[in-house]
Amino acid sequence: MENKLKIKLKIGNRVYPLTINPEQEQNLRDSAKEIELLVEKLEKSYAVRDKQDVLAMCALQFASQRRNSNLNNDINIKIRRLNDLISDHVENY
Repeated sequence: MENKLKIKLKIGNRVYPLTINPEQEQNLRDSAKEIELLVEKLEKSYAVRDKQDVLAMCALQFASQRRNSNLNNDINIKIRRLNDLISDHVENY
């Protein structure tokens, strides 16, 4: 049986108790900190009264960044394939 770790993360003025694998801890803590920093930034930039609205804005921004990252990865894969095709063609020429 794998050892589980009980931690508490504070996000948006709420505490979330989690039971995790120890190797997940740093990533989760870093992620919670990143969310808190973005919440703080958004609250300073926009007149948002409801924490739920700020968290929704955070979720949208993170999802958009992830989508852009996935698109960039797809583009890089296609560029590598094209480079491979060109290299193969040049080698066989």
